[in-house]
Amino acid sequence: MVMANSPQVPVETVNFHLWQPCNMSCLFCFATFRDVRRTVLPQGHLDRRDAERVVRLLAEAGFSKITFAGGEPLLCPWLPDLVELACDLGVTTALVTNGSLLDEAMLDRLAGTLEWITVSIDSLRPRTLRSLGRATAGRVMDEAGYLALCRRIRQRGFRLKVNTVVTSRNWREDLSGFIVAAGPERWKVFQVLPVEGQNSRKVDPLLITPEQFESFISRHLHVELAGIALIPEDNDAMTGSYAMVDPAGRFFDAVEPGGYRYSEPILRVGVHRALSQVTVSRAKFLARGGLYEANLRRRPSPGRRYAAAASRAVR
Repeated sequence: MVMANSPQVPVETVNFHLWQPCNMSCLFCFATFRDVRRTVLPQGHLDRRDAERVVRLLAEAGFSKITFAGGEPLLCPWLPDLVELACDLGVTTALVTNGSLLDEAMLDRLAGTLEWITVSIDSLRPRTLRSLGRATAGRVMDEAGYLALCRRIRQRGFRLKVNTVVTSRNWREDLSGFIVAAGPERWKVFQVLPVEGQNSRKVDPLLITPEQFESFISRHLHVELAGIALIPEDNDAMTGSYAMVDPAGRFFDAVEPGGYRYSEPILRVGVHRALSQVTVSRAKFLARGGLYEANLRRRPSPGRRYAAAASRAVR
């Protein structure tokens, strides 16, 4: 059931988890989509043409912002083309990434069409990152690496956001100094969320109490004095407050026990019918701060894209 106050869609933003494969194995990940790969999508993603159709349909239905997520979306060879398509359709574009593949060449490809880059940073301690699975072939990014990446993103003109999942292994950490130095516009802090079929059993040792989550939030509230918006999301705030599309092009939610509930495919029944088969609460979306200036519909800026292309040509 969709609770909407819009004639088109209940919320302005949608997360498209277009790519199931990932180069990390985070134990707490609630978007593994192994069930999707096992049952309906063996390759773990739509082909390029179908992914483009999903993006077009989401924009035409009235979503004003599309966030590309995974898995790790930068593993998708045609991600820059999907971002460009969304930009051309007048949609604000965003990316959530673990940062391991975000090199200068990729930043060049995304310049002018991607507005927001969200980097997932859960700890500054290599040992903790390895224990969480936030590693690629055993290698992790240290504090200096994360800081350099965040600064490079900002220097290249992208808007920066940081995501942090709070677990039993990092809830005592103090990331304040790093966050202020990195300078994201927004810092989204999540309470680790157990989802049956996504992180079953693996996540159990990582669960925390509401009091532990609140302790982490309270310790970091002062980053707002530096102009950084701190947005905490406990388990209740996260469920039913997002419009989310899985790698098979279906809406999904986690409002009931037992794992994700999936809609019929958007490409078969359309956005509105598929969206009506899951729960997206506008009230909860607004309560978690989902609506802000950057999520309002904008028109594409060809001048910015062409300027970026010219800049790449002379590099």
